[in-house]
Amino acid sequence: MLLIGVNRSPYTRRVAITLQHYGVPYEQRDLSGFGNRPEVRAANPLGRIPALVLDDGETLIDSGAIVDHLDQSYGGAQPLTPASGADRRAVLRIAALMMGACDKGLHAAYERNHHPPDKVHQPWIEDCLAQMKIALAAVEDMVDPSRPYLLLGRLTQADICAFIAERLARVGLKIETPTETPRLHGLAMRLLESPAFRSTEP
Repeated sequence: MLLIGVNRSPYTRRVAITLQHYGVPYEQRDLSGFGNRPEVRAANPLGRIPALVLDDGETLIDSGAIVDHLDQSYGGAQPLTPASGADRRAVLRIAALMMGACDKGLHAAYERNHHPPDKVHQPWIEDCLAQMKIALAAVEDMVDPSRPYLLLGRLTQADICAFIAERLARVGLKIETPTETPRLHGLAMRLLESPAFRSTEP
C-alpha cells in the first residue's frame, strides 16, 4: 500500500494516523500538491493529496473516502468511525467541524502565501480564521480533561480530526491554542504521546 502526500497536510496526516492505528503496512511518497503537482496528478487528477494506492492497484482519493475504506477493511468491531447510529453521527459531526476548520485555515494560508501582496484580501483571511477559531472553540467545549478521548471512551476519528486541526492552527497559523483552546490543546498533546500520532509528526 502506498500513501501519496506529505504529513504537513492535515488531510494526509489524518490518513497516516489511521493507517498507523490499524497497523496497516504502507510506504509513503512525500509529494506536495504544490511542489509536485504532475506526480500527484498521476494518482489524483485533481492534483490534491492524499491518495492511497491499494495493493491491487486501485487508487483512493479524498481523506474522508480513504479513512472510510480503512474503517471498513481494518476496523473490525471498533472502527474509528462507528458503523451506524447515534455514535456514528456524533463522531462524524466533530470530524466535519474539524476538517472544515482545516479547510478554512488553509484558505487563509493560501490567500496570505500564494497571492501577490497587492492582491491579498485581508478581510477574507480574517473571516476564514474566525470560522476556524469558532469551530475549534465548539470542540473545546466538548473536551473533558479527565477523559483521554472525546467520545465513546476510545480513540475515534473525532480525536484524530481534532488533533490535526489543533496542530494546523497552532503550528501552521500561529493561533495560540494553549491559551485560546487549552482543553483542546491538552487533548492534542496527550494524543501526541501515542505511537500512531508521534510516528507521523512532520
